[in-house]
Amino acid sequence: MRNAEKRALVRFMKTSNFRIVPIQTEVAETARRAAKAGAADHAIVVADSPHGYPCRHCLRWAQPGERVILFPYASIPAGHPYSEIGPIFVHAETCQRYSATDEYPADFRNGRAFRAYDENYNMIDAEVANESEPGLVIEKLLQNPEAAFVDARSVTRGCFTFRIQRA
Repeated sequence: MRNAEKRALVRFMKTSNFRIVPIQTEVAETARRAAKAGAADHAIVVADSPHGYPCRHCLRWAQPGERVILFPYASIPAGHPYSEIGPIFVHAETCQRYSATDEYPADFRNGRAFRAYDENYNMIDAEVANESEPGLVIEKLLQNPEAAFVDARSVTRGCFTFRIQRA
């Protein structure tokens, strides 16, 4: 196989019918400012393990010694039955927002639950992707025409990780 054919195959394999949506940069910046100002619900934590502190902005694990901000986040807005506020992390220092939105983040291939919601924020389906290809699980959930988006969450803690929308 020639190099051009290999590149075309790689592009094809990375193409998906969905896009990954990390939290907005403004949310991360607001959390950093609140932590620096001493907000009681925004804690600065030093990561002490390589897989315990996932940044919802750059979508990579904070490494031991890196500082992160732990703060409350509502992935589903208030006023809906499935609305909730849960804890999430972002790096304490500025990090680049995850930009490979057509690729599933490599750091989160295991230990994710996927919840599909309709346009009114009602959960309509859910599935765990352990030992399976997360892209296939997402594609399956988005086959439902009522699915407006899918949220990826931690299997063990239940915390919001990122949103997935149709491409």
